[in-house]
Amino acid sequence: MSALTDLPPLRQSLEAHGLMADKGLGQHFLLDLNITRKIARLAGPLEGARVLEIGPGPGGLTRALLEAGAHVTAIEKDVRFLPLLNELQEVSDGRLTIQMADALKVDEAALTGGHPVAIVSNLPYNIGTALLIKWLTGPYRPAAMTLMFQKEVAQRIVARPGDDAYGRLAVIAQATAQAKIVMEAPARAFTPPPKVDSAVVRLDPLNDRPPEALLGALERVSQAAFGQRRKMLRASLKVLGGAALCDEAGIDSARRAETLSLDEFIGLAEALQRAEGAR
Repeated sequence: MSALTDLPPLRQSLEAHGLMADKGLGQHFLLDLNITRKIARLAGPLEGARVLEIGPGPGGLTRALLEAGAHVTAIEKDVRFLPLLNELQEVSDGRLTIQMADALKVDEAALTGGHPVAIVSNLPYNIGTALLIKWLTGPYRPAAMTLMFQKEVAQRIVARPGDDAYGRLAVIAQATAQAKIVMEAPARAFTPPPKVDSAVVRLDPLNDRPPEALLGALERVSQAAFGQRRKMLRASLKVLGGAALCDEAGIDSARRAETLSLDEFIGLAEALQRAEGAR
């Protein structure tokens, strides 16, 4: 094989290696190259760009990213896929680096030489939310993210006040990035088909994101508020100051979490910082 186009179809490669998805690892394969190419386009332009991919599995999206001209670092936990990824690496013109590791524990900065790179992934369902929070709030800040989630999770990321899906994830995501659902994918597009549809979210980090300390306070406030979302703020935020905290932020403590705007949550976080600074 001398080029990406010489590779056999993904389904054929999986059968040749006797590989099946591991539900315990949240694996659902995207084998349709039309879909993976569309994801790559949504993340683009990628010619010469550096990309981090989490959970490449058999390499369907990886192929599309390489076709688009990207230099890809792929992080995979399941060693069963190493032979398939090695085959892909052989025809990648040196543009594919494979790292066997747990994405939740990996040091992205070390892998990318400290450069912000785009993350493009069909994320494993069972760790997708945890990875997103890590990238939004941790020390490593991606240049952009184009990520496939379960549709329900995607809706939680972009939800607005008053939406049923509005919660802590929306607050943290929208405080740190511009988030938009850019594509939906039915369950039948995957092998094996999951029980739910999926969606791709594009996240572009904000330049004026909250400072680290304020972001930490925002995480605590939103977690407490939505942890008891049916209660009034005076009750759900009791451990952080309750009605007094709301008064300090100029917010009616009889309101519930799902009615608060992002700016109001940031106001509560700032009030929490002031209260704790005064102790």
